[in-house]
Amino acid sequence: MSTAAIPGAPLPVRTPGSRARGRHRRPERPEIPAGSPALVLAVPATAGPESRSVVDELLSIVRSEQSGVETAAGYLPDASGESPTDAPTVADLLAQAAEAGMPAPVVVPLLPGPHGFLAELNELAAAAGSTVTDVLGPHPLLAEAVHVRLSEAGLARADRARLFAIATSADGVVLTTVGGEEAAAAAGITGVLLAARLAVPVVSAALDVPGSVAAAVEHLRATGSERPALAPLVIGPEADPELLATAAEETGCPSAAPLGAYPTVGQLVASTYLAALERELAAAEAELAAAEAEQAGPAEEQSAE
Repeated sequence: MSTAAIPGAPLPVRTPGSRARGRHRRPERPEIPAGSPALVLAVPATAGPESRSVVDELLSIVRSEQSGVETAAGYLPDASGESPTDAPTVADLLAQAAEAGMPAPVVVPLLPGPHGFLAELNELAAAAGSTVTDVLGPHPLLAEAVHVRLSEAGLARADRARLFAIATSADGVVLTTVGGEEAAAAAGITGVLLAARLAVPVVSAALDVPGSVAAAVEHLRATGSERPALAPLVIGPEADPELLATAAEETGCPSAAPLGAYPTVGQLVASTYLAALERELAAAEAELAAAEAEQAGPAEEQSAE
């Protein structure tokens, strides 16, 4: 697919190119209608070097998935309440779209589950007439990402079909997240998917609830796990790195790395945006059809008279 710049169009329009042939060809990506709203990735963190590295790579993945989508990241303001011009807040981006006369952007939270950031984000978006999508999880693609991070740390086999053993592999996993007990409960669904991939017990716990991770580790040990490990169900920006380090130190368990810019996270961002866009287009079409039907009614009555 190629991108064609059309003068006066608020968003780039993708023109069809040659489609790959063969049984293993990649499914064709849906076309993004001209004038579609931009995607704003809402980052629950300030624009530090680590958060920006992850976010920039994820946006690159999103653009490769859907090159016709205009994308931008909105961060939290820093301690001074200011936001650099190259790291705007979500409020900045929504205001810029309104000032430019563009459609209200679709806001995608960079979160795998429930989080305190969402209440403020929903309030902000509602004031601007923007849609806030669901969070990215639970989802099988997140379970895949956690599995890969565990295998990279030597805590799980990369492929369950390979029957060789890894001496350091975990025989029980605590899926750690942030966002309190609600987030831990939601993570349990991804935990079930992960357990099916690893064939070991998986329990979830909240890093920001004191004693939650330790209790989960003790539960695994009490039920027969001798080598429990921690697997962060966090993308990165939403979690204080000290929480991850403290959990590993207090429990004495090895830990995998956060999901970061794993490719399936970017794919989830893109698909979440597309699902919201599809709903918006369907609602707009239904509203237009209702308006046309309402206008047709009086015209038919006058014709009958």
